[in-house]
Amino acid sequence: MLPLGALLASALALAGCATSIADLPLIGTPADAPPRSRETGAYLPVHDLPPDRVQPELAPAERAKIQAELLAARDRQAIAKDPAAK
Repeated sequence: MLPLGALLASALALAGCATSIADLPLIGTPADAPPRSRETGAYLPVHDLPPDRVQPELAPAERAKIQAELLAARDRQAIAKDPAAK
């Protein structure tokens, strides 16, 4: 009796995976729901590459300048947050 119950339970579990709840006749979809498309969606374009950049990379001197500005801002914030660190 136990193997038959386990077989029935597993069959119901597998059948539940194949059915959408919205497709069940007793539950259905709300009246204000938009109609579902019956055609399958296309695959996402995972191999499409983004276009090349229009702007060139930063020059090393410009990158160093921005990095120094960010470090100075971080130090100012640390001092403002903890006045004892002066």
